[in-house]
Amino acid sequence: MTPPKISRRALLAAAALSPACRAPKATGIVGFCFVANHDSRSVSAVDLSRFRLRAHVPLDAAPDEVVSPPKSGRAYVLARDGATIFEIDAVSLSVSRRLRVGNIAVSMRLAHTGDAIWVLTRDPAALVEVPLATLRTGRRIKLANPPDSFELSRQTPAACIVTRQDRTVAIAALDQASLTRIIPSQAEPSIACFRSDGRYVLAGSDTARNLTIYETGTGKTVVVLPLGVAPRHFCTTGDGGQLYITGEGMDAVVTVYPYQTEVAETRLAGHAPGAMAVAEPTPGTPALLLVANPADDRVTVLDVETGNLAAIVEVGRHPSGILITPDGQFALVVNEGSGDLAVVRVVAMAGRQEAGARVKRYKSAPIFTMVGVGERPSGAAVVTFS
Repeated sequence: MTPPKISRRALLAAAALSPACRAPKATGIVGFCFVANHDSRSVSAVDLSRFRLRAHVPLDAAPDEVVSPPKSGRAYVLARDGATIFEIDAVSLSVSRRLRVGNIAVSMRLAHTGDAIWVLTRDPAALVEVPLATLRTGRRIKLANPPDSFELSRQTPAACIVTRQDRTVAIAALDQASLTRIIPSQAEPSIACFRSDGRYVLAGSDTARNLTIYETGTGKTVVVLPLGVAPRHFCTTGDGGQLYITGEGMDAVVTVYPYQTEVAETRLAGHAPGAMAVAEPTPGTPALLLVANPADDRVTVLDVETGNLAAIVEVGRHPSGILITPDGQFALVVNEGSGDLAVVRVVAMAGRQEAGARVKRYKSAPIFTMVGVGERPSGAAVVTFS
């Protein structure tokens, strides 16, 4: 039997409909991704409008972390050895100011107001404020012993500081530059963060493999939650409703509901999961949890709503960090082993969308592009101008 001929009208209609089945075209961003290259002693500026390396900014110290206030046009880089902060101007692509705050630093965080950086130092043991307007040392909170990690509250001027040696979690009032409470822990704490409203502190212990939730105001223990992993990495959704935890012990990510103070589930997330990032939902994609698998050189992507596997992305060697661009279009994966930045489209990881319904779920998402940055990149931040 001879098949019917396809009319010219049908061909034209098919051609007109085909673009609707494709994912929307990617657009660049007016800004840079600044990547700290520890072994290269430099910061790479990747132009996000063209996804190309624009410049290497040399430093006289090995950088470890990068933060950037929104729409500031500047990046701030911390070199832990020497506890030095470098300010990099995104217009001139050069170091504009610098400040040394001690001898050895642990990490830094941007204040919830966006106008200062707080730096945790081990030598001397202190939490130090650096106002960005002056880039001079501001308020200083002295600590009894060298600290190991800290985090700031999203909504209140407070910090929680972990000290393994003392088995304590300290609460600091940043506006008063003082410690308001020292919470002793039965298990040695390793990592801590605030619930999104600042009313509770969630402290993980990698030795006891548990999560303890404390009241910030009283220090009272609310609950101790056993975990299947030794907590090393925390990541929260934008609304703070879910906390994700990875660490040694299982090839899985543990989901905790901070407001219900309970463990929701434990899901497989590739081999030896590490750093994480959440891509918030957009009209074209659902919320996604991206989990780095350094040992396998890939990123595992889970659907936040269902917990199901959404995609697996082969990236560079030993991915150690993930960040999402402010417009939610791209995931930027820092590959410590291969010295590059993998750029992945979020929509490619979520599957094509049409009229709000899922058309296809990719199990292997492609890389949009790869940009070489330097030797042993250790941190990154996106700087935009508007």
